[in-house]
Amino acid sequence: MKLSITFDRLRWEEKALSDAARSAGLEASLVDAKGLVFELPKKRPEFGDVVLQRCISHYRSSLLTQTLEGSGLKVINSFAVAETCSNKLATSIALAKAGVPTPRTLLALTPEGAEEAAEKLGFPLVLKPFTGSWGRMVTVVRDRSTLQSLIEFKEELANPQEQHMYYMQEYIKRPPRDIRAIVAGDSIIACVHRIAPKGEWRTNVARGAVSKAFKPDKELKEIILSAAEAVGGGILGVDAMEPESGYLVHEVNNTVEFKGAQSAVDADIPGQLIKYVAQSVRN
Repeated sequence: MKLSITFDRLRWEEKALSDAARSAGLEASLVDAKGLVFELPKKRPEFGDVVLQRCISHYRSSLLTQTLEGSGLKVINSFAVAETCSNKLATSIALAKAGVPTPRTLLALTPEGAEEAAEKLGFPLVLKPFTGSWGRMVTVVRDRSTLQSLIEFKEELANPQEQHMYYMQEYIKRPPRDIRAIVAGDSIIACVHRIAPKGEWRTNVARGAVSKAFKPDKELKEIILSAAEAVGGGILGVDAMEPESGYLVHEVNNTVEFKGAQSAVDADIPGQLIKYVAQSVRN
């Protein structure tokens, strides 16, 4: 079986996946997507039996996955899954339709609508971009004057999706940590708490959070797997919070990073992910 791992920034994860694939007896190639040129709709046989999509750039990942699938190749994750996970609003809709508990979420299509949404949510609230990772541009809005300043800032942005539209969620009171689960198909490969560093409310490992392994209870397992299924399944990172009211899923990641989780668990995460890829092709 031949596997291609596409990337636009070669990180620890891609190297670990490549090593795990070779250890499993697969013919694995690391492919820098930035150097690719396609003639449509010709199939590219050098990509082999399956492509594991690991590009960071949302648009590069989306267009490449769409092109590869259009030429008849199997891609993990699929274009449909990638599109849902890369847009926070689409993720929220998918989770809500599946009955997965999430923070209360409001969409506003004008600055005036954003102020009305804020009144409904109450302060503090969380303002998020529609796309993005590593906690970038995710902001706690603590009062009306701060909201007005952020509205003025957003209205000057060049991106039309972010310029006039607002994705807002209730601020969840929780311990200074969240939950990251690495999922492959219908299996949870690893589950960790991501503990925020002092003075930082965001729990992204890219911002200094520390991962600590724990065993999820039955309720959390069911919620995590339901969230993964809701967005279409595959290799995913499901992020959840644990307020007193119960677990809430706040994000599902398409190109999940797992270096932090691997540092905290005994499970061979890249090996298990490659096993899932191989099984997906055989099935």
